Amino acid sequence: MDIKETLRSSLRDIVLPEIHDIKTEQIKITERLNSVDQRLADINIHLADQSRRIDETNKRIDSVRDELTGRIDSVRDELVSMIGETNKRIDETNNRIDSVGDELVSMIGETNKRIDRLYEVIVRRDEHSEVVIKIIDLEKRVVGLEQRLAA
Repeated sequence: MDIKETLRSSLRDIVLPEIHDIKTEQIKITERLNSVDQRLADINIHLADQSRRIDETNKRIDSVRDELTGRIDSVRDELVSMIGETNKRIDETNNRIDSVGDELVSMIGETNKRIDRLYEVIVRRDEHSEVVIKIIDLEKRVVGLEQRLAA
């Protein structure tokens, strides 16, 4: 039994300290793993919270974008309508201006014909300078009428 005791004593002196060191290391590693696991859990919770916040922000952005898109579409439709109405009014005004211009040209032509006939029939050579002055006066009045109509 002496050998048995010696072996036991040797094993206790050699193996037990090693086992004790291994157990101590295992405890430290376990504590460190638990700490890392806890930190990872905290990070996962934080990331999940951040993800939720990002999702909420994206929903708000989508909502605002949809609202702005609707407003822009509405304003664009209103502007298109207003432009169409303005174009119609411009076309009507242009047609009226063209019509008045045609009337004026016709009236001026008729007036010129009448003046020429009148000149040929009534006016004598010595009255020519008086008639020229009257024609110039008539031309000024016609130009004045044209300017008033153009405004």
